[in-house]
This record gives sequence, C-alpha cells and structure tokens, in this order.
Amino acid sequence: MKRAIDPLPPRLHCRAVALGERLKRSRLRRKLSAELVAERARVSRTTLHRVEKGDAAVSFATVIRLLSIFGLDADLDSIAADDELGRRLQDANLKAPRRAPKRPPSAAGSGRDD
Repeated sequence: MKRAIDPLPPRLHCRAVALGERLKRSRLRRKLSAELVAERARVSRTTLHRVEKGDAAVSFATVIRLLSIFGLDADLDSIAADDELGRRLQDANLKAPRRAPKRPPSAAGSGRDD
C-alpha cells in the first residue's frame, strides 16, 4: 500500500514544479534521454518523470543524484549555510549578562572613614 504524502503548500508546490522543469530542461539541453538519466540516477523512468513534474513524494536523495548527473550539485553546500534569520532568533533568546546587584548608598555619603 502506498504511503499517503501530505500535499505541499501552494508556494512550495510551485517551487517543486519549477525545479522539476529546470531539471528537465537540463536533461534536454544535454540531449540525454530519460532512459539514460534514469539509469545513471538508479531510478525508474517513472520516478524521473515524477521529479520533472515536481512530485513531492520523490526522495531528496533522488533529486541530489539528478543534480549530480547534470553537474548542478555544487551549490548544495551553500543551502542554509548562513541562516541569518536563525542566528537573529538565537541571539534574541540569549540572556543578558548577569550583573552584580547595586549597593545601596551608604548613610555617611562616600562610604569612607576620614
């Protein structure tokens, strides 16, 4: 029995479809057949077509293998490498340094014996 996959939100679905279209264009520009690319990626032609259509149920490993076949995997190292928002959120949750409590002023004024 197939496992049910939650559908992607519309914005992410559009991104998945766009990525699939870009991968298909990459395959066609290189004049590689779907059979050859599927064989090199060790997936079925059906799975390759699902990736090219933006199917969310395809594994990330399959997408990485396809990117590697086309020589497009170099940018994967930069994904989320510098998480600006995450760093700001982390910094916001840091506690301020603890300071020693202030001493109450002495009754004599300066606190020194003359």
